[in-house]
Amino acid sequence: MNSMKIRRTAIAVAAAAVLPLSLAACSDSDSDTKAAPTAAAGDQAKTGESTPAGDSMTGDQPFGPACAGVPQEGAGSFDGMAKDPVATAASNNPALSTLVTAVKQAGLVDTLNNAKDITVFAPTNDAFAKIPKADLDKVLADKATLTKILTYHVVGQKLTPKQLENGSFDTLEKSKLTTTGSGESYKVNGTSNVVCGNVKTANANVYIVDTVLMPK
Repeated sequence: MNSMKIRRTAIAVAAAAVLPLSLAACSDSDSDTKAAPTAAAGDQAKTGESTPAGDSMTGDQPFGPACAGVPQEGAGSFDGMAKDPVATAASNNPALSTLVTAVKQAGLVDTLNNAKDITVFAPTNDAFAKIPKADLDKVLADKATLTKILTYHVVGQKLTPKQLENGSFDTLEKSKLTTTGSGESYKVNGTSNVVCGNVKTANANVYIVDTVLMPK
């Protein structure tokens, strides 16, 4: 009897000693299991944060303060403009209505729409408004002068923002324009600011500018 009691007591003591160790081990295992997804979630969060930043650095998206005024949906949106040739695309953008009027007046709609891989520096309505009304009306009434001015805004290749950093390009008007800048800040001929750049149409890259360019 005494030996049985001693044996039971020994088993009980051993169990009491082992149980806390087992619980501690389970607790540590649970902690590790819980910590792993947290770390993974942290890595995923970091990955998620870095991806958009990487996309924004590709230089393939429109940029500039005036881009905020472009419609979010419809034919005048960035997606809508990308589906149409440049003159048609411009006609769907409310900020370019004066330019579109001028292009129609000069008979250049088909020329621009049928051109391949061009860049258009497109003056906004406000850019045309800088020209005194009497002078603007005179230009609009003179097809030869108007054609000269408008074709000066067109380069016969698709220009990327990188190419604008320190560029000199032949225009369809047969003289050169220059570009400078970096990042999201560019000037044309040192005076006209790109206010919404890298806008894609079916056949052109468009850089919307705040001043009408005049051939020299």
